[in-house]
Amino acid sequence: MEAAVFISSLVDCCALIFLSVYFIITLSDLECDYINARSCCSKLNKWVIPEMIAQALATVLMLVSMHWFVFLLNLPVASWDVYRYVKVPMGNMGVYDPTEIHNRGQLKSHMKEAMIKLGFHLLCFFIYLYSMILALIND
Repeated sequence: MEAAVFISSLVDCCALIFLSVYFIITLSDLECDYINARSCCSKLNKWVIPEMIAQALATVLMLVSMHWFVFLLNLPVASWDVYRYVKVPMGNMGVYDPTEIHNRGQLKSHMKEAMIKLGFHLLCFFIYLYSMILALIND
């Protein structure tokens, strides 16, 4: 049972790593003017809810399987995703808004957030991999 939890968390983490890389590439394309702001934001907003669901799934899996350290590690990121989604002002296109992405350094902050999430998901990937191998050896 424990190995199945970490295998599913590992697959979920791989999807989150892919999404983080996708966000970084799309934001860097906007930064270099390869795509316009509206196209960039519509591409990114399409993946905000799936990212939030995948992060919540990993967090809930760790809570249900009573792996408290990993649960507490995932909880701030899941909470941040929900907070960011809930705090979108009325009238905006989504978390990424084309009219505001170039204002107030939002592009840089979105890029920094995507880089931090990539580092976090890579850390979680190795934690899940180690835990999965340990669970498979102990069974």
